[in-house]
Amino acid sequence: MHRVNAQSRHVMFLAGLFSIALFLATGCSTPETVEAPQATVFEGARLIVGDGSEPIEDAAFIVENDRFAAVGQKGQLNVPAGAARVDLTGKTVMPAIIDTHKHLRGTREERVDQLQHLAYYGVGVATSLGHDTGDLAFQVREETIPNAARLRTAGRGITMPEPGRSDVPYWIKSEDEGRTAVREQAAKRVDLVKIWVDDRNGQYQKLSPALYGAIIDEAHKHNLRVTAHIFALADAKGLLRAGIDAFAHGIRDRDIDEEVVGLFRDRPNVFLVPNLANRGVAVDMSWLSETVPAEELQKLQAESTDRPPVQQTFGIQARNLAKLNAAGVRIAFGTDGNVPWQAHVELADMVAAGMTPAQVIVAATRNSADLLQLTDVGTVQAGKSADFIVLDANPLDDITNTRRIARVYLRGMEIDRAALRAGWTANKSP
Repeated sequence: MHRVNAQSRHVMFLAGLFSIALFLATGCSTPETVEAPQATVFEGARLIVGDGSEPIEDAAFIVENDRFAAVGQKGQLNVPAGAARVDLTGKTVMPAIIDTHKHLRGTREERVDQLQHLAYYGVGVATSLGHDTGDLAFQVREETIPNAARLRTAGRGITMPEPGRSDVPYWIKSEDEGRTAVREQAAKRVDLVKIWVDDRNGQYQKLSPALYGAIIDEAHKHNLRVTAHIFALADAKGLLRAGIDAFAHGIRDRDIDEEVVGLFRDRPNVFLVPNLANRGVAVDMSWLSETVPAEELQKLQAESTDRPPVQQTFGIQARNLAKLNAAGVRIAFGTDGNVPWQAHVELADMVAAGMTPAQVIVAATRNSADLLQLTDVGTVQAGKSADFIVLDANPLDDITNTRRIARVYLRGMEIDRAALRAGWTANKSP
């Protein structure tokens, strides 16, 4: 079967001495009182919390430092004296998107640029899934980069030898090699372990049940979750029996049967990241005109055509997603590749596959945070990082309204989208 790429689918000792010195230098006087950082209250928007609950109309929420301090309805919160106020009447607010499956470029400059592109489009966390060498990804993960999404990484993934493809992942042939690879990545504190179970259209041997079973077992000993790239129904069944934690793609070779639905139901903590193929239909790309140079946008629009074979491939994945979603499987979110705006395409594709806009938003926010075991993002709730998108229209009415972004806030700070856009336009970069 012809496979469609995901984009045909594109960060106290010296302090004590300093304090003592400062105290002595000021003549042992009582230090001045430092005022607490000013709070900001955002009022009047429709608020989509991200947990599947009904939206809060005429909502209010308070941000202090980088956190949500309180969330409720306008007029019902205790607003701190002197708080700044932001009127969001007529807007819709939703949590920032969490993408659990990206492949980002190698250099620091390139990676920061990509994380800023993602932030521009409302992504608050992006996971580099299995192609990270060296220490760069781990260094960037620990940083707070202005105007950029947070990074998470699976380090180097694990597969059977695949000559001609990337040699970044571990190429293993034995259980011992698989366990060693897991231990090495655990020492680096990866966020997930990534495996590939795929013969790439018959080109290679794929990880056997014995091999991926050993990898999963070793990862669980280190309290790590394992996510699997798959293509075939039979492999999904084997991985479920072996204790897999997540799938980085849906089943793509055929329509699923009741056996695999039962296996998912028996394992309610498993996540499915659909990572849908291109739909193969002509779509309007003009919403990208602010950031994509006209010549490139024209090329993208020309490539957006109706392709019946691609539609058939999408149909298999769409039907499978709809069945598993109806069965109560935990759906999370990922887009593959490195196209910065792909999240909004994937959101629309998931709705086209039969999910509701509300379900898709939960998948792309709370559920993806749960998959990555991130407790401070994913929903608009008191105590969590103030990562949210302000939209000009309601995505519950039309999921493509996620593209109508007015503002993006990450860690309580507004992303300077105008400055980013101006820089990219000057550099003719998408």
